[in-house]
Amino acid sequence: MSNFSVGYFVGSLAKASINRRLAKALVRLAPDSLEMREIPFGSLPLYSYDYDADYPPVAREFKAAIAAVDAVLFVTPEYNRSIPGGLKNAIDWASRPWGQNSFTRKPSGIIGTSPGKIGTAVGQQHLKSILSFCNSPMMNAIEAYIQFTPDLISEDGEVSDASTRDFLTNYMQEFSDFIGRVYTALPRSA
Repeated sequence: MSNFSVGYFVGSLAKASINRRLAKALVRLAPDSLEMREIPFGSLPLYSYDYDADYPPVAREFKAAIAAVDAVLFVTPEYNRSIPGGLKNAIDWASRPWGQNSFTRKPSGIIGTSPGKIGTAVGQQHLKSILSFCNSPMMNAIEAYIQFTPDLISEDGEVSDASTRDFLTNYMQEFSDFIGRVYTALPRSA
């Protein structure tokens, strides 16, 4: 079994984000084959192509963090039937300048939670469209739209509901297997 490093993005910048709780749960439930590390993006300025000739240090560090992992996982809420603006800004930084897209051939997964009945389904579909343009191979199944209830996930990532815990454990195993399949078909360059 291969080991993979996974950089994860918490789409919400809010300190009390329920998606941060979900991310903590996923880190806890990830198989031993995945080394999980957060890639923060809250300090990035708003992207403009004016920066393309000379990226600021914070943006270079951000792109280096993505380059240092084998795959990326987006744990994001849905804002107005899309993704949060901060996450879109981070994707814009990572995908530029032209020809230096950090997501090209980088396996990705998307998951999110919301109090609503459809979870983050519409926002995830929008994110899939963006990542498709960025040439990121995406795990399209299992889809995961988690309806958040007040006691579902504790502050430290403990999942109270056994069926949700089992689902998330399986999701992370499937993501590990997906990463392996991507790199079987698209070997990494040395």
